[in-house]
Amino acid sequence: MNPDPILFLSGAGLPAWIWDDVRADLPGESVVAAYPKRGDARSADYAAAALEQVPAGSFTIVAHSIGGVVASRIVTTAPERVTGVLGVAASFPAAGASFLTGLPAPQRVLVGLIMRVAGTRPPEKAIRSTLCAGLDEEVTGHIVAEFAPESRHLYQDAVTPRTFPAHTGFVVTTEDRQMATALQYRYATELGSGFRRELPTGHLPMLQDPAALAGIVREFTTGGR
Repeated sequence: MNPDPILFLSGAGLPAWIWDDVRADLPGESVVAAYPKRGDARSADYAAAALEQVPAGSFTIVAHSIGGVVASRIVTTAPERVTGVLGVAASFPAAGASFLTGLPAPQRVLVGLIMRVAGTRPPEKAIRSTLCAGLDEEVTGHIVAEFAPESRHLYQDAVTPRTFPAHTGFVVTTEDRQMATALQYRYATELGSGFRRELPTGHLPMLQDPAALAGIVREFTTGGR
């Protein structure tokens, strides 16, 4: 029997092609959600857009970074359709918190300041040195050129109370300069994941080690614990 389709939820600003090598190594159907590119879009709008793009019926979510916030809204909106949630260095703030307020105090202040001054597109230096740490210059250049700012609301909207499906998992990226390992483990606990794996990569394992990440996704979607 073919596995449920996979809905990939990317981190903020990232193009869909970052998942190409992972998707090519997986059986069955998958889709990378295209986010609404409106300055007034709320987290609920991101979830609604993603649900419109995934095939009818049940599906598994693989959420990266701020994609965990979108996943949280999806499981609130359509809990009967989501059979599993796998976070990849993903943000799962506690109910009542937002992506921004869920960050540790120093990082929260810094990110908030950058957003007030420059909007939701990080400075190029930060994209290169933190988000793209571990990637070669060619791929980094493409990420810098194609980074698309998200709505401020995605960062600021509080996460509503939600119940995740029984099957959850989390991939911790241990060489991550964007999201500290300790914070990732905190989000893994919030997700309630019994399935946990580590990858010695930066924040974009789907580009730095797509084969390893695809193997973990396959393991998770076939019932791995």
